[in-house]
Amino acid sequence: MSRLGQIGGRLYRGEVSYDFVGHKRRWYTISGAILIISIVGLIVHGLNFSVDFKGGAVFQFSAPSATQTQVQDVVSHAGVNGAVVQQLTGKLGNKSWEVQTDSLTSQETFTVENALTSQLGAKNMSTSFVGASWGSQITTKAVQALIAFLIVIVLYLSIAFEWKMAVAAFVALIHDLVIATGVYALTGFQISPATVIGLLTILGYSLYDTVVVFDKVRENTAGLLGGARSTYSEAANLALNQTLVRSINTSLIALLPVAAILFVGGGLLGAGELKDLALVLLVGMLSGTYSSIFIATPVLADLKEREPQYKALAKRVSVRTSGGRAAKRAATKAQAGSRAAGTTAPATLPDDEADDAVTETDDYDDAPPADALTTASRVPAARGTPGTARPGPRQQPRRTGGSARHRPAGKKKRR
Repeated sequence: MSRLGQIGGRLYRGEVSYDFVGHKRRWYTISGAILIISIVGLIVHGLNFSVDFKGGAVFQFSAPSATQTQVQDVVSHAGVNGAVVQQLTGKLGNKSWEVQTDSLTSQETFTVENALTSQLGAKNMSTSFVGASWGSQITTKAVQALIAFLIVIVLYLSIAFEWKMAVAAFVALIHDLVIATGVYALTGFQISPATVIGLLTILGYSLYDTVVVFDKVRENTAGLLGGARSTYSEAANLALNQTLVRSINTSLIALLPVAAILFVGGGLLGAGELKDLALVLLVGMLSGTYSSIFIATPVLADLKEREPQYKALAKRVSVRTSGGRAAKRAATKAQAGSRAAGTTAPATLPDDEADDAVTETDDYDDAPPADALTTASRVPAARGTPGTARPGPRQQPRRTGGSARHRPAGKKKRR
């Protein structure tokens, strides 16, 4: 068994665990800082929508010897500012380019085509136009699809689990959405239809990871109110630790091909649509894994701990825990005191045995302990009887100032 498998087994059995729910303020602070940065990026920079959303003209051509800076300069000198130039995947190593501009007139389109052909030797030129109304329709449909997705998810979780789990999952999804769009605003990547597809994909991935954790939470909290072993937060934290290795393995396996598409396909091959899709998948999977562990479950525990029955459970667990700790501290203190005195702590005796022990101690200086007086030593055995211990000499009682003498219980009066 691998070391990771051993750690997973120990986490599942509760032998080792990390208090994710107990450190929820730390995770809330980290997420709050990331969300603030994302929102500021959205306000300051905004989103860079492709022509599919805002409308415009798209020029695609092949120019093997051109560079991105040269293509940008040629389009700018043709009188078109703000053009977006992307390198596409070409066949047999040829470089293909895509230039996106705002809406152009027929004369402006002709000027750009001539400049690219004459100055860069562009071949296989193709020009397409996207109307602003069509881009607006695409935007509306994307927003409607997102809203419908969130509504269906909340309804499903409310039916399959409970509404508080649905609220916690919804908070985690909004968390992932804001972070993903904030990264696009800060990096300046284009929002294309592929980006919307990737965004819906990562929401489903994040939700899958959250549902796995919530299912284990429901299993651990079943019948929790009938005892006083752990609070809801402790049971939820145990579920989180039990599914931690599974979440990490799933995330790593999913991130490897996505990272390959982003860095290899986008960086080396210059794949435009693939790069847009890979970026949102990479950011979304990372934030989705983070939110399912550090956001969704702590939010759920916060909501459940506000219920009266779980408040009462927390009080019972606290009383039980404090009582056990007090007894342990008292035992440790008594043991430490006896060690300092060089003796062992005496065993607690019943009241009647304690009284007898006190009487014997008062009357005899050299009397053996009470528990050492067995039946064989108290009743004299016949001489020569095999298998019996020979009784020792009788102990003389200590005389007091008066004529009366005390003798231990069970001793016969000497004649």
